[in-house]
Amino acid sequence: MNIRIVIRQLGLVLIVLSFFMGGAALWGGAHWFSSTELDQMATLALVTAIAIGAISGLVFWLMGRQGGIEVLGRREALLLVALSWLIGAALSALPFYYWAMMQNQKIVGDHPFTSFISCYFEAMSGLTTTGATVLSHIEVIPHSLLLWRATTHWLGGLGIVVLFVAVLPTLGVGGKKLFQVESPGPQKQGVRPRIKETARVLWLIYLLLTLTEIFALGICGVNWFDAVCHTFATLATGGFSTMNASIGHYNSWAVDMVIILFMVLAGLNFGLYYQLARRRFDIVRRDPEMRAYFTIILVATLIITASIVGQRLTNTSGEVTESLGLADAARYSLFQVVSIQTTTGFCTADFNLWHFLPKAVLVILMFVGASAGSTGGGIKVVRVLVAFKVIVSEVERVFRPRVVRTVKLGRSVIDPELRLSVLVYVLGILLLFGLGAVAIMFIEPAGTITFTTAATASAATLNNIGPGLGRVGAVENYGFFSPLSKLVMSMLMVLGRLEVYAILVLVFPRFWRSD
Repeated sequence: MNIRIVIRQLGLVLIVLSFFMGGAALWGGAHWFSSTELDQMATLALVTAIAIGAISGLVFWLMGRQGGIEVLGRREALLLVALSWLIGAALSALPFYYWAMMQNQKIVGDHPFTSFISCYFEAMSGLTTTGATVLSHIEVIPHSLLLWRATTHWLGGLGIVVLFVAVLPTLGVGGKKLFQVESPGPQKQGVRPRIKETARVLWLIYLLLTLTEIFALGICGVNWFDAVCHTFATLATGGFSTMNASIGHYNSWAVDMVIILFMVLAGLNFGLYYQLARRRFDIVRRDPEMRAYFTIILVATLIITASIVGQRLTNTSGEVTESLGLADAARYSLFQVVSIQTTTGFCTADFNLWHFLPKAVLVILMFVGASAGSTGGGIKVVRVLVAFKVIVSEVERVFRPRVVRTVKLGRSVIDPELRLSVLVYVLGILLLFGLGAVAIMFIEPAGTITFTTAATASAATLNNIGPGLGRVGAVENYGFFSPLSKLVMSMLMVLGRLEVYAILVLVFPRFWRSD
């Protein structure tokens, strides 16, 4: 394995992260004289982290400068992607940690950011677009740190590695290997023949949607800072908010509808937007995953609406509606269905107080997830479709063993290798979910959490969603967990974001051999 090339390119990733961190530092610097001491220290913390990231990146780049770019193989690509998230999260956590360390203990008290593991959890949650937070009082955090927190979402949305491939041509043919490892979903082909061009097209689409949503939220009355932060979180399907009550803070039909629209758009395969731009409308219209995606949203919304209409509802701001009307029931149901299925994790209602059926539907949606090729997490709709068709085919073989039927997805035949890989992936996710839940239950002191809390915390972090049920519900946070549990859930986040294999291969001794 060519470690030099991995170190060199990892250095460039750290430099790119430091560059984007500079945006938050510039925002803090622009408001330096009108800000409080806490805000000023946040800016200093960002500058300190930028210096560390830039120097570390430069050192790594110089250490690997003799590595041959042309020999970036699949192993090197896997290692680079894994390290980009694991080390990138450590760099991204530094502003939170330094800010807390700069404070007088009397001011900060037992703030969660005084623990580096909590900061790492928050940063990993941002980069993996999970949206789980250790913070109970978000609104007191300096704006520059909130902006950096939202920026980690935006960078993680399509992937810092895809951005890296798009803007740094030095990777050459190795760029395709990186893109294939990082891109979510079972279908890894690009929308353009050249991988760098593919990445550029995806990021241009991403940037256009970002600017459009910022403008739309501004029209709805959201201030520009919050509009930017919530847009970054929406299009990355992340869920970090600048408000304790999340989107429920606004209690606005207009804001809800804008967020819903862009969550839906972010949960679609970005390759479809390229086809639309090329006026290939038939390809988009016939896409089986897109149709299944909208069908699931519709059916789940109808079930939950029927379940909560006329019931008592508490929104995330604590306001109570004793008997929910049909229109409001549909509004809250649609928002939570879209938010959970796209793995965004925004909340407008405390669904932890709903009865069994709507909560069960939301838990199922946690595993289904968004479309392949989107910024969302979860198993992905296309995998669920393939798994369902394979199961139906196998059941039919039980009573019709002589019938040979090809399994198709749309007009494409699902070959045996793809069937196997999909089933193995689904089984792997379910196994990791179970192991994560058991590990959290084992680590936490007896009697402090229920299995519902542990199980949904495992599902919400593995599938990159954020909120779960119980003590990690819509209006709760992850700050109470022990450091070891936070590390376990941080690993679940990156496993889910990189679709398991890019991390698991690192524990195989044969991966590190030169043969």
